[in-house]
Order: sequence, then C-alpha cells, then structure tokens
Amino acid sequence: MGAGTLTQAPPAAPPVKTGTLRPGRERAFWPFLLPALLAYTALFVAPSLFGFWVSLNAWAGPGSEMTWRGLGNYVALLGNDAFRTSFVNTFVLALAGGGLVFGFTFLSMVVLRQIKGRAFIRSVIFLPMIISMIAVGAAVGFLLNPDGVLNTALGWLGLDPQPWLGPDLVFRCIIGGLVWSSTGFYVALMMSAADSIPAHVYEDAQLIGATRWEQFRHITLPLTWDVFAVSAVLWVVNSLKIFEIVLAFTTGGTPGSPPLQARTVAVQQYSLVAGNGVPQLGNAAAMGVVVLLVTVVLIALTRRITRRDRVELS
Repeated sequence: MGAGTLTQAPPAAPPVKTGTLRPGRERAFWPFLLPALLAYTALFVAPSLFGFWVSLNAWAGPGSEMTWRGLGNYVALLGNDAFRTSFVNTFVLALAGGGLVFGFTFLSMVVLRQIKGRAFIRSVIFLPMIISMIAVGAAVGFLLNPDGVLNTALGWLGLDPQPWLGPDLVFRCIIGGLVWSSTGFYVALMMSAADSIPAHVYEDAQLIGATRWEQFRHITLPLTWDVFAVSAVLWVVNSLKIFEIVLAFTTGGTPGSPPLQARTVAVQQYSLVAGNGVPQLGNAAAMGVVVLLVTVVLIALTRRITRRDRVELS
C-alpha cells in the first residue's frame, strides 16, 4: 500500500549492561522505595498471606476459635455442589461474556471508524460504564421482573409474559446486562488505539478495492493488537470477580440470597460469610485462593494466545 505498508518491527537490540547502582545512589534509592514496599506489604501481601492461612482452618470470624483443617477446606470444595455451580457460572460468564463484549467491540470499530458523530456515539456507548453496577443490576432486575416493563410491553402486544428471572433464563439475562454495561469501556480502549492509525493507510486500502472487513482485518486489528491483548487480560481479571451486578440483579435491592443458578464464585463467597447461619471464612478463603490460582493461569494463557510480533507502519 505504498507509504502505508505494514511491516514487522526489527528484533529488539540486546540490552546494554549499565552495571549496579553506585553506593551513593543506592543509599538515596532506598529511602524512596522503602515506604512504598512497606505500604504494599501491609495492605496487600500480609492480608493475602493471612487469607491463605485462613483457608487452611475452620473459622467463624473474629472472636471465635480457629481450628486447623489443612487441605480439608479445599477437598470439601470438590464435593460442594454450590461451589461447582458457581465455578462453572463464573467460567461461562468469562468466556461467553468476553466473546460477546469483544464481538460488539470489533463490530463497533468497523462501523464507527467512518461514521459521522462517532465521538458522540462512543460517549453514549460508554455511559453505562460510569453507572454503578448495583444500579445497573437493580434497574435491569426491575425491568425483567414478572410485573416489569418488558412483560407489560409483551402483554400490550398480546404475547405471553416470560419468566426472565426464572432458573432457566436468569443467568443469561445477567450476562446480557453485564455485556451491555461493560462493552463501552472496551470500545473506548480499542477505538483510542484505532484513532491513532493515519488516515492515509485506509485511503490507500480503498484505492486498491479493500472492503471494510479487509481493512479491519489487515490494518485495524494488527495495529491495535497490543491494546486488545491488554483489554483481554483486563476482562479476565474483572469477569472472575463479578459480584455487584448479580446481587442487585437477582435481589432487586431487597435482602436475600441470589439463587444458585445465578451465583458466581464471588457471590458464593459472600453467601458463606454474610448469609444465614455460621460464617464459614475458611471455606470462603479457600474459594478465593482457588480463584486466584485460576486467574493467574488464565492470564498466562491469555498473554500466550494474544502474543504476536509487533506490527508498525513503515
């Protein structure tokens, strides 16, 4: 495409050894680093280690005795139907929701690139992201309840009301609400990268007869792939800890526990700690450790799958 040809960047030059810090600079380095290390250790590392310790014990919370169980909490998770269901729900939400989110994101990149008023449209798409997840879940829950707006509209059209919040449909509706509220964020990320591509590259592609899909496939996607890789990791991290929208969606802001069919692992942890009965912090902590390990594995796989040679304009 002439001046707009895409080429792979040359291999990076080997790092230059700069040696160690001189003693004077090293002494000046630690006073700045030490407060951050202490704060990070106190606020993140120590609570994480304590959570792992709790996962090896049976504990009902402060004021109660902690009883050693070893790996008993982890073994109990294997036979816990509630955990298995919530674990599967979390993975379905991450995979199906991620496919829909990035499918709509890529479609938006194809459509919005040349449309007039695209800045306004992107702002409208992004709007749900700045609304609280609790508000989104509660609003959609009220919309879909048996006497809600959607069923009322179906009645006006002479159609039968649907059990949107019933066991068979509730989780699908939650995924739909999550996709609606999250897509704008990823559209904003990807479009910010697409906007940095020079216009003449697309003009050259149009001159040789490339369709919009071919322009997206051979120009937009390769030049925004690094941003997509980061976005995929962000989605994996965020989707595995979905909590607020499920709680608000299924309870409508009223006290109660979400049905098992709609629970994610985060919601199941909340049910064990704050639900009816004796708090089970050991089991909840074991779930957290399992999710942490799964998150690390999924992030590594996502980075591996999305790893490609960097593409630059020449």
